[in-house]
Amino acid sequence: MTCRFWITRFPLILRTVLIACSAILVACSDSRLEPISRHDVILAFGDSLTEGVGTDKATAYPAVLEELTGQGVINAGISGETTTEGLERFEQTLIDYQASLVILLEGGNDILRNLPASQTKDNLARMIKIAHQHDAQVLLVAVPQKKLFSDAAPFYLELAEEYQVPLEKSLLADLLRSPKYKSDPIHLNTAGYRKLAEGLYQRLIDEGAIDR
Repeated sequence: MTCRFWITRFPLILRTVLIACSAILVACSDSRLEPISRHDVILAFGDSLTEGVGTDKATAYPAVLEELTGQGVINAGISGETTTEGLERFEQTLIDYQASLVILLEGGNDILRNLPASQTKDNLARMIKIAHQHDAQVLLVAVPQKKLFSDAAPFYLELAEEYQVPLEKSLLADLLRSPKYKSDPIHLNTAGYRKLAEGLYQRLIDEGAIDR
């Protein structure tokens, strides 16, 4: 191609790049959380990783997150729960606590039991939609696939994109790859839950939900 071709095409190329960048910025801004007030409640919803199996309730991640944020954080974790079971109680739990923000960390038991990914995704999608219907924001936390050194199961990324919710993609997977943060092969220990809480705290700051 000649130099003249690139000169004549440059404005078009530049416009294309600017449009693409604008689209990325819009997508990012759409996924950011709105600030919550000091009186708003955060609902930590999930299974054993929320309940805090491997440590005491007082050192589970919701309790540590409450300490870090100064917000009321409800520990609504039930060990062994699947997303189908979680969906059954999700709306009433949300109503009972009138939460403004939900940290949704569920799906691990579905993955461990080899339940269909499409079913897990649909259950989580319905929870996100219910939260939005009740004007509650959602921070989705991904669970890794049942593979050595794996990262987030793909349906978490799909959900984040489809429903424009922020996704904490690799925090849990990174912690579960480190023996010093684990109490057993699938649960964290006290240090691990603190690291999880600290990572989620930073994510809430980065997304604009809370101030440092």
